[in-house]
Amino acid sequence: MTKRNFWGWGNEESAFDDQQIGQLRQMVGLQFANVELACQAPPALADLAMPEPRLQPPASLLPIMSAERRDRASHTYGKSFRDIVRGLDGDYRCAPDLIARPSSEQELVDVLDYASRSGAAVIPYGGGSSVVGGTEPRYEGDWAGTITIDMERFNRIIEVDHQSRAAHIEGGIYGPALEDGLRPHGYTLRHFPQSFEFSTLGGWIATRSGGHFATLYTHIDDLVESTRVVTPRGSLETRRLPGSGAGPSPDRMFLGSEGILGFVTSAWMRLQARPEFRATRTVHFADFLQGAEAVRRLSQSGLYPTNCRLIDAREAMINGIGNGSKHLLIIGFESADHPVDAWMERALEIVADAGGSVQASREQTPDKGQAGDWRQQFIRAPYMRDALIRLGLVAETFETAITWDRFEDFHQGVMETVNRVTREICGKAFVTCRFTHVYPDGPAPYYTVIAPGRRGDQVKQWDEIKLAVMATLIDLGGTITHHHAVGRDHRPGYDRQRPELFAEVLRATKNTLDPGGMLNPGVLIKAS
Repeated sequence: MTKRNFWGWGNEESAFDDQQIGQLRQMVGLQFANVELACQAPPALADLAMPEPRLQPPASLLPIMSAERRDRASHTYGKSFRDIVRGLDGDYRCAPDLIARPSSEQELVDVLDYASRSGAAVIPYGGGSSVVGGTEPRYEGDWAGTITIDMERFNRIIEVDHQSRAAHIEGGIYGPALEDGLRPHGYTLRHFPQSFEFSTLGGWIATRSGGHFATLYTHIDDLVESTRVVTPRGSLETRRLPGSGAGPSPDRMFLGSEGILGFVTSAWMRLQARPEFRATRTVHFADFLQGAEAVRRLSQSGLYPTNCRLIDAREAMINGIGNGSKHLLIIGFESADHPVDAWMERALEIVADAGGSVQASREQTPDKGQAGDWRQQFIRAPYMRDALIRLGLVAETFETAITWDRFEDFHQGVMETVNRVTREICGKAFVTCRFTHVYPDGPAPYYTVIAPGRRGDQVKQWDEIKLAVMATLIDLGGTITHHHAVGRDHRPGYDRQRPELFAEVLRATKNTLDPGGMLNPGVLIKAS
């Protein structure tokens, strides 16, 4: 049976083994000569620095509460670089005191009532894949303890409406279980974030998750028909509608609320028929900006490719795709209704006119050729990131979005800042870029940073780099995040990005729904 890794990404048996880490050490050594790459051993549960629980639940809640050591460790951090480093070091001083697993709305209300009486903060928890400090008990205020509420028992597909092609699904269901439940009906949600295996529907809604597909329905927002939410003030359920112009949308208030307003216990979701027709091709470019121009033309063509992923040459190389001489554009189409060959043919004409070199047609499925290689590396990337951290490297990513008219100057400015700051702090830098999503009015660039770290100082190193990155993204007109959410780590950038008057509105909304301010303190806004 699989066992979730309490300090790192995913399942323990899928982590890099000694042979894979050795191969990774050799590859990284080519980029960072004369850098010591000693591998840090994973922590042992018995050795973790973890305080005793401060809370003792009443007898009525004991069946759904846990203070077990591994449980508390597994719910302490998300999966960002700074989380993995502290987990590896055995630093669990901020572990939650109790883990609650309600299986009904009444049990959820009972836990919230107990937390309110006890003066405890509450951390809503889906799959724990946050990379922005969204699930960590790290906040200001005098709290008597922390209760993390894991929603994993809200895991059913309640109803499938075939006529409307929608389903009523509980918020704690994980991605694979959701798709397995829809498959017999011939449907798919068609939302596949990189965290798909280890994240939940409620988490996707709360963080405005971005899926793997590059155009059209890129975010979970587009797939939500209605929501049911439990707040400390009570429950509410929005009306099922295909669309509405009746004032501000109540669903939108909870989309992206990151657990500060309530718990998404269930949602009606728009489904799609499972695709039967697919086509995938790879295009090479000698210049990254030339590839970006090709993507702009394609994004404005109305073809809406399923995949439109521009990957710079260095990122392709470090993932074992190509020799680092060409930038790659992976284009894919899929449909449940009709062959997609005509769409692909026109897309290839567009990118060829922009200077792209279309590769041989043997790549006809997402599982073959360079497209297939990238897909496999994409799935394995978080495990490789953990291995890089064990080797003592600073290895992290950040993502953003910008309009096409500003992209060239924006990209140049971001790359200059990140390379300069990383070299100043770490001595050397390896910085890459790819597009994860594209829109008619702009791309969503995703940057990867790998650099030598100083043992015991890696978190401080990355925090300094991150602050410079956030300032640059905002100064140059981009967003602090396209799909990773705000959490606690992006708060400095988000405070600058959103209008201050909107912050007052959000704060007032939180004060209405969560008068005690106990839900995820410090996320999105500073407590009033």
